[in-house]
Amino acid sequence: MIAAAALLVILTVGLLATWDDIMKTRLDPKTPFQTYVRPPAPDYAKASSWALNPVGQVVRQIPGPVDIFFVHPTTFQGGRDWNGPIGDRGAARKLERVMLPNYAGPFARVGRVFAPRYRQASLYAYQIALREDARDARRSAYDDVLAAFRYYMAHYNFSRPFIIVGVEQGGQIADRLLREEVDRNPGLVAKLAAAYLIDVPVPAADYGPGSPVPPCARRDEAHCVVAWTAVDESDPVAARRMLSRAMVWGPDWMLTDLNGRPVLCVNPVLGALSNEAAPAKLNLGAANASELEWGARAAFLPRQVSAQCVDGVLRVSTPRSGSLKPSGLWPDKFMERPYNPFFADLEGDAMKRVATYYGRAEAPPGAPPIEQSVPVDSSPVHKVDED
Repeated sequence: MIAAAALLVILTVGLLATWDDIMKTRLDPKTPFQTYVRPPAPDYAKASSWALNPVGQVVRQIPGPVDIFFVHPTTFQGGRDWNGPIGDRGAARKLERVMLPNYAGPFARVGRVFAPRYRQASLYAYQIALREDARDARRSAYDDVLAAFRYYMAHYNFSRPFIIVGVEQGGQIADRLLREEVDRNPGLVAKLAAAYLIDVPVPAADYGPGSPVPPCARRDEAHCVVAWTAVDESDPVAARRMLSRAMVWGPDWMLTDLNGRPVLCVNPVLGALSNEAAPAKLNLGAANASELEWGARAAFLPRQVSAQCVDGVLRVSTPRSGSLKPSGLWPDKFMERPYNPFFADLEGDAMKRVATYYGRAEAPPGAPPIEQSVPVDSSPVHKVDED
């Protein structure tokens, strides 16, 4: 009996030691990207290609005076695919029940939120593999989001000011989207209330002197970027490990190593480009909004985390509440956390930047939604004779 128990312990320890390798092997598509056949591309004229699209829908609250274009983080684990089909049920459920409530949720009361579905690079391609196949998959995901943004601008925006938000993989995509589209059309800066690049390393030089879109130095600024990448302050080597694996867009829009370049860190608690420590008492509210219906108000848990930018990385304390914990499942350690430690901070920050955009102390209210369409018959136009 003792021998059997000892054997079981040895087998368990051995399994745990190799579990990462087992899972990584299972998620590896094993097909070169050059010969890989991607899932069908989304058609952004169809409602099914949008996770959130308020156009043509009756919304619960008055839409704000801006639009939010939201690029979601990784929800597709992978397997045989480098890029996930937008109809994958597991990925879609993770998106709709976890990521949208927690990360698009802070902007629901700021304005109309548009969130495209896209053939996202798999968890394996984004967080585990660094080889060229994985980089190709990430560039492919960008192509979908670019198409979605241009469709949004052409069919839904109608010259409204907008905010770009991207989280993790979506943040990397939003970084390139913002810079590339501003290069193509500098007039976009005038319509940009702010951009939020959340939990993604962004080279500080890309938004440095001479950049048309600077980092947000204070909370009462608009036309600027809030960006950070966070690590747990209790893990002293986490920042070094994360930066050593970081991939960023090079001048040729190819993904390349960070190579020691400083990264941008705007503290979301302070709303400022600052190395000042933000104690937990300043944290307006974390939230675990998972499983909430879209539009439902998350319960805020104030004073949950402290945050400080150190060497370009946001060091965040462990949340105090037991509801703000990872699930413990293996894939979740590579995905965005299933709660938002800065939920209320982001909501307030966006509200303030929208107010600044309009030159007001508070963000102006939006127009009430049109809940019923009224058909209007055409009327002939008669020329009036002039005597």
